[in-house]
Amino acid sequence: MPIADEQFCDLAGGTRLCYRVRGNGPPILLIAGLQLQLHSWPVAMADGLVERGFSVITFDNRDVGRSSRIGIAPPSKLQLLLRRARTQDYDLTDMAADAAGLLEYLRLGPAHVVGMSMGGMIAQTLAATRPDLVRSLTSIFSTTGARRVGQPALASLLRLLQGPPRTREAAVQRFVDSMRAIGGRGFPIDATALADYAGKAWDRGGPDRDAGIVRQITAIVKSGDRTAMLRRITAPTLVVHGDRDPMVHPSGGRATAAAIPDARLVVIPGMGHDIAPGVVPRLLNLICDNAARPPSAAAGSGSPGPTR
Repeated sequence: MPIADEQFCDLAGGTRLCYRVRGNGPPILLIAGLQLQLHSWPVAMADGLVERGFSVITFDNRDVGRSSRIGIAPPSKLQLLLRRARTQDYDLTDMAADAAGLLEYLRLGPAHVVGMSMGGMIAQTLAATRPDLVRSLTSIFSTTGARRVGQPALASLLRLLQGPPRTREAAVQRFVDSMRAIGGRGFPIDATALADYAGKAWDRGGPDRDAGIVRQITAIVKSGDRTAMLRRITAPTLVVHGDRDPMVHPSGGRATAAAIPDARLVVIPGMGHDIAPGVVPRLLNLICDNAARPPSAAAGSGSPGPTR
């Protein structure tokens, strides 16, 4: 995406977020996943939402892209594996507060909120802590933080813990290879689009691009099990998960839907941990249908069974 389209928001706590707004109409905030930047959302998905009448807001989470780097030394891999929380580390509540600050700065709330993977965790936390800013919630291949659900396959975990790539070319190749491995088998990846994203991400990454992923993983670990928090969500909620996701096991999606009152769970056969081109049309319909639900639809008990 052209850098000329990007703007900056300075939050009260000192964090600066890089963001982009496109379209006119009801606002929809897209929250990207671990280490992903604002241009990680498929072009067809962002364009589709604009064509359907939304103002689409994308942004770099703290510690990635052109947003602020947080001046905290990342924990060691051993500390991460032992799940040792440190008082100086930020958590998902802090990242949700960033998103809330952006909406308040833009004066565009309440907004429809869509998050994928870690972005889904942030979106869930935003809906639970700032219900006044969330008109509807869509959580895509995400989880609750409970240790018994949503865990990655061993191969996916090892891939996540690899050392950082040293060159732009290596970073692009690693990203494409990773997405090929975790993207499922039912929907082919778009290797060209993924390589284009990864190259731009390298160019936008700046210094300390690799420490940020460790601090974001730490935010997930420090936040722990958020199941009780999710029970407070009142916004109409859609939970989407693929049945072939090796990065966040489908049990994470089921647990998310079970925790949020009246959440709708949609399990997409063949989908992995990637919004592949073949998934986009259905996902657009699902998000728009959820955005059209009245707020009162979120009141109730229990969670309906999955829809395929």
